[in-house]
Amino acid sequence: MSLKPKPPHPLGSCPVCAEPLESGDRFCGACGYDLSAAAPRPDRPTVPIPLPVDWPEAPPRDVQALSTATQHPGDLPGTDSGGEELPVIPVRTDEVPEAPEAPDAPASEGDFTLAAPDPRAALQSDTADAGGAGGAGDTAGAGASAAGPTPASGAAADTRKVCVACRTGRVDADGYCEHCGHAQPRERDHMERELPSVAAVSDRGLRHHRNEDSFAVAAATLPDGSSAALGIVCDGVSSATRPDEASAAAAAAACAALEAALPAGTHPQTAMHEAIVAAADAVNALATPPAGDREHQNAPACTIVGSVVAGGLLIVGWVGDSRAYWVPDDRSVPPARLTEDDSWAAQMVAAGLMTEAQAYADERAHAITGWLGADAYELEPHTAAFKPDRPGVVLVCTDGLWNYAEAAEDMARVLPADASDRPLHAAQVLVGHALDGGGHDNITVALLPFALPPEEAEPAV
Repeated sequence: MSLKPKPPHPLGSCPVCAEPLESGDRFCGACGYDLSAAAPRPDRPTVPIPLPVDWPEAPPRDVQALSTATQHPGDLPGTDSGGEELPVIPVRTDEVPEAPEAPDAPASEGDFTLAAPDPRAALQSDTADAGGAGGAGDTAGAGASAAGPTPASGAAADTRKVCVACRTGRVDADGYCEHCGHAQPRERDHMERELPSVAAVSDRGLRHHRNEDSFAVAAATLPDGSSAALGIVCDGVSSATRPDEASAAAAAAACAALEAALPAGTHPQTAMHEAIVAAADAVNALATPPAGDREHQNAPACTIVGSVVAGGLLIVGWVGDSRAYWVPDDRSVPPARLTEDDSWAAQMVAAGLMTEAQAYADERAHAITGWLGADAYELEPHTAAFKPDRPGVVLVCTDGLWNYAEAAEDMARVLPADASDRPLHAAQVLVGHALDGGGHDNITVALLPFALPPEEAEPAV
């Protein structure tokens, strides 16, 4: 999503894969190339690499050494993805130790040239790491003793995480392995959260170098003792500065406002309006405008959509083009879209100038006309209240999902039939659907099952 068409990137296209670039891109969306290390250069013809590649021979190694006869860091020159020389990893030049008495004896603690780890062990570690919602980087440190050299006695232990790719190098503060140069997974690349009454999933997608979406889910208790569920989804505006910070701040502020207002007896629709105002204030606070130039700054910005299920009511609120859908458990009953986009396409359709198909086929379709941010126009939060007559699921999501299931009927077709009983699984399925469709944007969805109050439910036969 963008506020306006982006100007071209100074490089024009990625130097590695020729993917077209847009202003502000720091990484290539197709291959992940680090664009910040590359300056615009004149085009050069691609030189094909002859096959087979004539690699230099491995340097000789003592047969009694503990290391295998393979090339090691520092044996061959190399560069990282930005063209910079790789850091030289020191290798001890002490006398080669005598061969151990037993063939499988462990290496001495002071030897830097340990035997190569069993690749099957790395594969097992990868499988174990994949279970965490925050990515393998959260658990990589657990395998440090098995993958990397053990520090000599008396030396300070290296507490940095071990690279999830090579299982040997340590991860620097910039998030890259000092050995192989691999970028490490970030917590926001894939996030999941499940409560008894609401679940949400967010994923970076396949084309973006970071996740600029965010969400917040919570449960609250109303004054009468009944429970309420709430879900907030925000989509950072990628053409603005720090969109990831904007979406995170907005989601957290809106959720906190609802958690405070609902137990105090505030009507859910009023609470939703106040929550969007609080989210806007949080995003505005991120801006640092030049003096006297507040209207022309490229301030952090995001969209927001949220829902509250409480007291037999279904409340939605939004600003921008993130959406809310209603899908009944009885799929013979038609689903519905509960929000109207603040976008160029929606304005064209509302004015009768284009059909919906024509408007959303235009390249300007996703240019938004409403957002949260210091450079936004007058804030106009949209809220609506519904009283469904049957159980179902409220689905709030960013355009990274609804681009692949735009109509309410399409969204209902993709949503699993047991979404009310397994909201987290259903959210995972929806994110997978968007990834299978191409994953061109960040994808975030929250699901809130809606059940009729006991006094309104039909008696059991």
